[in-house]
Amino acid sequence: MTPRSGGTAPSGGPLLLGVRHHGPGSARAVLAALDHARPDAVLVEGPPEGDALLPLAAHPRMRPPVALLAHAVDDPGRAAFWPMAHFSPEWVAIRWASSHGIPVRFVDLPAAQSPALADPEGDAAGGGRGIDPIGVLAGAAGYDDPERWWEDAVEHRGADGGPAGPLAPFATLAEAMTALREAYGDGGHPYDAVREACMRLRLRAARKEFGEHIAVVCGAWHVPALHTRTTVAADRALLKGLPRVRVELTWVPWTPQRLARHSGYGAGIESPGWYGHLFDAPDRPVERWMTKVAGLLRDTDRTVSPADVIEAVRLAGTLAALRGRPAVGLTEATDAVRAVLCEGSDVPLALVRDRLVVGEALGEVPETAPAVPLQRDLDRQQRTLRLRPEAARRELELDLRKDTDAARSRLLHRLRLLGVHWGEPIAGRGSTGTFRESWRLHWEPELFVRTAEAGVWGTTVLGAATARAEADAVAASSLAGVTALAERCLLAGLSEVLPVVMRALADRAALDADVGHLADALPALARSLRYGDVRATDTAALGEVAVGLAERVCVGLPPACTGLDADAAAEAHRRVDGVHTAVGLLTGAVRADGLPERWTGVLRRLAAGDTVAGVIRGRAARLLLDGGHLAPGETARLMEPVLSPGTAPADGAAWIEGFIGGATGGGLLLVHDERLLALVDTWLTDIPSAAFDDVLPLLRRSFSVCEPGVRRALGELVRRGPGPGATPEESVPAAPGFGEGLDGERADAVLPVLRLLLGPGTPAEPRTGR
Repeated sequence: MTPRSGGTAPSGGPLLLGVRHHGPGSARAVLAALDHARPDAVLVEGPPEGDALLPLAAHPRMRPPVALLAHAVDDPGRAAFWPMAHFSPEWVAIRWASSHGIPVRFVDLPAAQSPALADPEGDAAGGGRGIDPIGVLAGAAGYDDPERWWEDAVEHRGADGGPAGPLAPFATLAEAMTALREAYGDGGHPYDAVREACMRLRLRAARKEFGEHIAVVCGAWHVPALHTRTTVAADRALLKGLPRVRVELTWVPWTPQRLARHSGYGAGIESPGWYGHLFDAPDRPVERWMTKVAGLLRDTDRTVSPADVIEAVRLAGTLAALRGRPAVGLTEATDAVRAVLCEGSDVPLALVRDRLVVGEALGEVPETAPAVPLQRDLDRQQRTLRLRPEAARRELELDLRKDTDAARSRLLHRLRLLGVHWGEPIAGRGSTGTFRESWRLHWEPELFVRTAEAGVWGTTVLGAATARAEADAVAASSLAGVTALAERCLLAGLSEVLPVVMRALADRAALDADVGHLADALPALARSLRYGDVRATDTAALGEVAVGLAERVCVGLPPACTGLDADAAAEAHRRVDGVHTAVGLLTGAVRADGLPERWTGVLRRLAAGDTVAGVIRGRAARLLLDGGHLAPGETARLMEPVLSPGTAPADGAAWIEGFIGGATGGGLLLVHDERLLALVDTWLTDIPSAAFDDVLPLLRRSFSVCEPGVRRALGELVRRGPGPGATPEESVPAAPGFGEGLDGERADAVLPVLRLLLGPGTPAEPRTGR
């Protein structure tokens, strides 16, 4: 018997309910049609391997949005998702069948033969763009916006189908899709023929098992193909020879953002939060929507009165009437919110879009859902550490002196080693000490795939991270890569891996004679030594290697900084900064006799080297000055020849860039030392016009790092200038506050404030005279 679309006699064949995925209007219509038809079984578009997971849809802990996840057993990174929201027609049909005790099955191509899994390089897996059926129908109706047409034609229509009954909407939509298939064929989706052949075969099997009184919920595009009369042999021929892989399926939480079309899900919708509201609202959807928006804006300390809400509702209705729409749509609601509740500003409107129009809630699946062992262990640790995955981005501050926070830190670092980037380290707003960490957390559904991929390394997060780190140490191709890995292992608390990492580090350090590679490797190694105390890790072996590397860098760096072009000089400038920071860390963390003095000697050689690039000489001079190894008068003597008329302007600009650019307080030094400022000012005024355009980008880049207040102060000092008839040396005194010695009494005065800022461990007694 031929399958029937909605609207034919109840005594006919299977009832085909063509829907739009994630369409709340379709969902309401499906619910009304199922209540009316009372089928003996329900078939839903989806992979048949998921049939065993369908009972979980009725679990009280199952909260959409969720998705079926299928991944290849031998290559978990190859995965496919079938997302569902609570207003998706497929989900509504599954829940209806479960609540009525009626069999429900998936009917589509098996996930094992899905192009995304079985044939990722094939043409069908590429997702070639075909026609948009909704867009074509909207254009035929005179609409330029498919979403607006769908709202007017479907979402604003009652679920009962009016006088024609609840099955009438499906008959109308099937007729439209039949016309489209006749005009466009497969519509640019050639693989649909294979899928539809599989659907017909499974529909035949269901009719044998359950009889003719069956409801099929599928994309409206497929309804004409399911009406088509074909033979079993013809359908099987289309499926013959399809590649197949072993797959595993489970339910995973999903997010509204991933339901949105702009997130890349091809069958998505632009406003899942709005559609969810339309599905849930029993009446007066516009009034209820404006109330939600008002509540959100009030939570962000914006003033929204009841009168504002009433006015917004009225404006939305007026706009809908002026635009000839049957009811208020999202466009009218948004325009009214912007004009009334947001006072014309798009800033709060962006919040409304993120929180309400799209939504942020992460779905939830019960613990009984299948999962790889690694995911089970991760779930357990998330519960133990009270670190709930959330779809919204949030910042997390950790105090590593607390056991729970230290365990959270280790978990996040171990996951990063495994490629599961749930959290990203960020610069903290508070203390910069090693006992504090700041993270930005953001859980995405794709991380379930990354976790499944990482399962090849072990069944627990600790075991998998350990195995992955050992493999990375052996495979690392550069010295910097090994030292970076050592730092990450210490952060992750993987002390058992350190011997393997140390052997790899020693081997590569002994063979690598490139001072650039040594300089690149040193900073990460020095940072690693900071974590010994707070993370209770023995870093003595790392310290010995780090000091040895630093000694080799001190010997080889000065020759490596001579005769460089601009790009190589910029790279060397970065390395000098990194080594300087590393030497400072090593001095306080390990026994490094004489290392600070040797590094100071290296900086002096660089600052005075005629063949050293200007940006490196300027940077070396600044580091010496900041370290107390160069008096302001000596700085001026180093600066004078560089900024003299005999030096090319570009070289002088490069020196200034090294001296100021990238340095904390670089511009502030010129504010307080007017002698240095006068040298720079005089140099600038003497640059020939032909050369000024060439050095201007360098100068802009150099001074762009200064705070706005510092730039204003510099401008005011330059505008004021020296006294009438005076040379810069005569009229601009050396900076007050840059004396030759330390004023111990003034230094001691800041200790009480430092104790308040830094807390325990700050020296309590004055250190006058030291």
